[in-house]
Amino acid sequence: MANPTMTSKNEWSSGLFDCFSDTSSCCLTIWCPCVTFGRIAEIVDEGGTTCCEGTTWYLLLYGCAHICAPLYSCGYRSKLRNRYLLESTPCNDCLVHFCCEKCALCQEYRELQNRGFDMSAGWKGNAQKQTRGVAMAPAVEGGMKR
Repeated sequence: MANPTMTSKNEWSSGLFDCFSDTSSCCLTIWCPCVTFGRIAEIVDEGGTTCCEGTTWYLLLYGCAHICAPLYSCGYRSKLRNRYLLESTPCNDCLVHFCCEKCALCQEYRELQNRGFDMSAGWKGNAQKQTRGVAMAPAVEGGMKR
């Protein structure tokens, strides 16, 4: 009998090693992983961290010691997984980031894109797009006229 307190986990929309399924994000991540991370951080933190802040922190940590950036970025993978109830596959978040940092960033970037986010627009740009999509009743001028 299944435990009612357990929640079912969803699968990622793409695999960890499907990097080349989106060549533009793959190239961005290969050449500028700090920018990829900054964009992910801004969306995952719902604007609490700007892309520029995330990019800068990742770049500084990566420059200090290559081990520091995966420590920082794996926390955002956990936040993303928890928000969308994604499986912890193929292994835990920190291990994925330590062993396959760029593949993990690509997968997270694709996940957010596949959920409808425009990664280059940032959190505010995506929020504005969502509010523009809401239909409003037309304004009525004056009262009834005969």
